[in-house]
Amino acid sequence: MKRVRSVCPLDCPDTCSLLVDVEGGKIERVTGHPDHPVTQGAICHKVRRFPERVYHKDRVLYPLRRTGPKGSLQFERISWSEAYDEIKRQFQSVIETHGAESILPYSFYGNMGILNAEGMDRRFFHRLGASRLERTICNSAGAAGFTYTMGANAGTDPEDTIYSKLILIWGCNVVSTNMHQMLLANEARKRGAKIVVIDVHNNRSAKWADWFIQIRPGTDAALALGIMHILIRDDLVQEDFLNQYTVGYDELKRHAGEYTPEKVSAITGVSVEDLRSLAHLYGTTTPSFIRIGNGLQHHDNGGMIVRSIACLPALTGQWGIRGGGAVKGNSYYATLNTRGIQRPDLLPKPLPRSVNMNRLGDVLLETARPVKALFVYNSNPAQVAPDQNKVRQGLLREDLFTVVHDLFLTDTCQYADLVLPATSHFENLDLYKSYWHLYLQLHEPVIPPVGECKSNFTLFKDLAKVMGFTEPCFNDSEEEMIETALQYENNPYLRGISFQSLREKGWVKLALPPETELSEAVPPTPTGKKIALYSERLERAGLPPLPTHVELSEDTSFPLYFTTPPNHHFLNSTGANVPALMAAERRPVLQIHPVDALERGVEHGQLVKIFNDRGSIVLQADITPDVQPGLVISQGLWWDDDVLGYQSVNVLTSQRIADMGGGATFFSTRVEVVSVTNL
Repeated sequence: MKRVRSVCPLDCPDTCSLLVDVEGGKIERVTGHPDHPVTQGAICHKVRRFPERVYHKDRVLYPLRRTGPKGSLQFERISWSEAYDEIKRQFQSVIETHGAESILPYSFYGNMGILNAEGMDRRFFHRLGASRLERTICNSAGAAGFTYTMGANAGTDPEDTIYSKLILIWGCNVVSTNMHQMLLANEARKRGAKIVVIDVHNNRSAKWADWFIQIRPGTDAALALGIMHILIRDDLVQEDFLNQYTVGYDELKRHAGEYTPEKVSAITGVSVEDLRSLAHLYGTTTPSFIRIGNGLQHHDNGGMIVRSIACLPALTGQWGIRGGGAVKGNSYYATLNTRGIQRPDLLPKPLPRSVNMNRLGDVLLETARPVKALFVYNSNPAQVAPDQNKVRQGLLREDLFTVVHDLFLTDTCQYADLVLPATSHFENLDLYKSYWHLYLQLHEPVIPPVGECKSNFTLFKDLAKVMGFTEPCFNDSEEEMIETALQYENNPYLRGISFQSLREKGWVKLALPPETELSEAVPPTPTGKKIALYSERLERAGLPPLPTHVELSEDTSFPLYFTTPPNHHFLNSTGANVPALMAAERRPVLQIHPVDALERGVEHGQLVKIFNDRGSIVLQADITPDVQPGLVISQGLWWDDDVLGYQSVNVLTSQRIADMGGGATFFSTRVEVVSVTNL
């Protein structure tokens, strides 16, 4: 038995450091590494179950070629050389007939390792001249909104939040999706802090909090403006801070005056009394910290929501105080040498078209500039992409050549011509950064590749040779690419971090300057050292320059809002085929308020049909006051199962793009619900 260091690869802010017990070349147990300064040995249930995923009976171990119709999951085993020959033949054919833009890569962060998420694959598709993918399905709207206010997607060091006296968890179910922020908040609570959760759903985090404030979907910017109104009206703002470190306070002061408590209460559903209490609590408590989540940005107005909330710490002067401020994400601090890793200089001129991944359904059905070849890795678009009926209609096209590189025969593999076996992260060398805490980590292989599996890095390096690419960058080793990633003089926070130092220590904290003065503690801002309460950049983009509540765009002919937040035991569709995790989640349900259920004649446990003009699904009703009237919720993404009747909830979601960053609008969906027995 040997115990080796590892890193969690999931698309989760915590990026936990792990310890793995290996015996006879096989992983026996995964635990948390107790010495990591942030994650400190605590890991979630889904990570403990990693060995069941690595050695799952259904894991793909060798290349497969489709032998039956699309959707049949009929495949035959082939060799890697046969797979490579088929990819080369198909790519060359579509390039000759339709051009390289007719090839579309589709990936996200099923593996958060830098090399296997955004390394050799980018080089390959850039050199190929394929269409470029805008990877905006998750956090782009909120990141853009925060950046318009603060200048960068960077905020408070999470380790400092143990010193906070007030913690607002806003639109983030930290118990399920950011557990170490929950643990840090618990430590702060032991020191006297109060924890407030603001959300549409009385979820696990809401039940854990000291105070839960339930808000209507998509109205968070109005709530933020209502807080601003009261802070300004009741002289709870820090005028010295505002004068020295912000621009646009006078304009914001006048604008916030329009958002009276009565008006904001009518918009948000938060009572005037609760609004006043919350504003006074925030305005009189220091240090106060806001954890801004992903959920609230998945609206038509998601960027503006985050931009508005990000203004609040400036009004009360919380930046530069240990334990104060806010965080949406901290990716900026760990900015790597992206140009060196991805090599955009390999792109042809003029640049190939750019495709927003949220519009996959429309793109696959487009005839003017058709996609003729699709290469999927690190993602499961036949489950996670919006407007699934269009997505799957496009994937069913017989003239679309589809390759999927994955560990399992996912929903997307039903439509693949070739399925290529992927390594788990335990089999890879890679570099990991967190988009929440401030540590880089090196992951070295724990076990050799299982079966004939290959990493994304190896696959695209091989394909470059198959396609005849001769550029020296396709000969780079993993070690060389990691060194390239770390060699970035424009980011002083990488100072002193090297491949060797990471190999020796496992993790290294980014070199943030000491918090000796405010200008060093506040993230870089768009107007020098000023926080943009009034944003000229937003004005130039044709958007409101001041924080503003914008009504949602979805068709109001369907009366109920429908949101699909993560469940506790899966991460998107990852883990949804692990029996222990499936058993823990039991089955997908639709949470519906008793009032809405009564109006529709729906009983608890009954099957209900949820529908809109994009399609319909059937779920079991869970009648609960945890959701508010007018809102229904289904948590998690379950793989399709014809026997159990499981269907993708993204049949119902829209391809509409959010106000900023090209983001998704999953949570601005509207539906109707009827009892199956009443059909």
